[in-house]
Amino acid sequence: MPQKPESHVDAAAARHEDPLHGRKLSIGIISPYSFETPGGVQFHIRDFAKELMARGHHVEVLAPGRRTKDMPLWVHTNGSSFSIHYNGSVAQMSYFGVVGLQTRRWVKQGQFDILHVHEPETLSLSHKPLTMRHHPPMIATFHAAFNTYPRLLRFGESYLRRYLDPLAAAICVSDAALDTAAHYLPEQLETHIIPNGINRNFFAKAAADSRWTGSEEQPTIGFLGRMGDERKGFKIFAQAAQQILREYPHARFLCVGDGESDGHKILNRIDSSGNLTKHCEFLGRISDEDKARFYPSLSVYVAPQTGGESFGIVLAEAMAAACPVVASDLDAFRAVADDGHAAALFENGDGADCARSVCAVLGDSSLRERLRLNGSQRSRQYDWSSVADCVLRVYARALS
Repeated sequence: MPQKPESHVDAAAARHEDPLHGRKLSIGIISPYSFETPGGVQFHIRDFAKELMARGHHVEVLAPGRRTKDMPLWVHTNGSSFSIHYNGSVAQMSYFGVVGLQTRRWVKQGQFDILHVHEPETLSLSHKPLTMRHHPPMIATFHAAFNTYPRLLRFGESYLRRYLDPLAAAICVSDAALDTAAHYLPEQLETHIIPNGINRNFFAKAAADSRWTGSEEQPTIGFLGRMGDERKGFKIFAQAAQQILREYPHARFLCVGDGESDGHKILNRIDSSGNLTKHCEFLGRISDEDKARFYPSLSVYVAPQTGGESFGIVLAEAMAAACPVVASDLDAFRAVADDGHAAALFENGDGADCARSVCAVLGDSSLRERLRLNGSQRSRQYDWSSVADCVLRVYARALS
């Protein structure tokens, strides 16, 4: 088990530095998951690549699956993928057949200065370059955090320690991610904790949308996530909504994300009368621009996830938009929320406690203002301008 870093990589300390002293790199990034379906890791890779390119670096990304018309030209695909249940969700990966040959050929042809693989412990593309005899320095980012450590990983720990030995350094996006990765990372591997990034100004400057704004008597309370994915906590959100309506009978619950039919089923199981459904509005999957307008329009944003979260990107986004946040007390969320100073926390999986927290925020204007200010300030350390500097410092160490 690797030694735990003495302290987190301090994103703020890296601000305004150029760790590479003007050198421009050719960087290859490998995603374990397809870009055909949205997900946190894919968004992280996409936005990090954009930040690197804005700084003048050359970036190419390889991902499983097939191209879609909206994919950037710098995203390459291998043409195949399969669905697998992973960490409480369904992921599109690629591993078998000629996938290894395709991936290694892509690395060789790219002639990259740095190769950055994400989640190489998964059975997907990120796993493949580790068998190459000749390769550029390799950095790996580990995102996953589990409620219960998977048996498959437990059995494969000794194999993974040997397999991951070619890495120059490891990055974990949080303490929760490190707690998982520490089981199989090589003992002497240089390990850093660097959080996920957000484009803070994109959310901080977004204006509220009149369709979604609330009032003291008719507050708007938001949820964002896949409603059919149990770990995203829509059931907890619905249970809380039923109780919130007792204190705020005109409240509106705005639900963003895939799975409206799953959402209706959950609502009907909780309240067969249909009253709860009348107060819930399903907005479907919305654009990034609408998401930025969504947060500041809300009276409260609720993050009821029950597990499998290694960071909490939605909390950072909502806080950047100065939206009061109520979140489950997962370790990863507690860290982003600065232990309750930047977001109100409730007991994980407890709809009644979620409702109490939401009502406390709605009923206390000074608490709402404090959460807005603290959340906005907290979100600064997650801006890509700072987070990318931290990653580039890791690149510079690997290249030296």
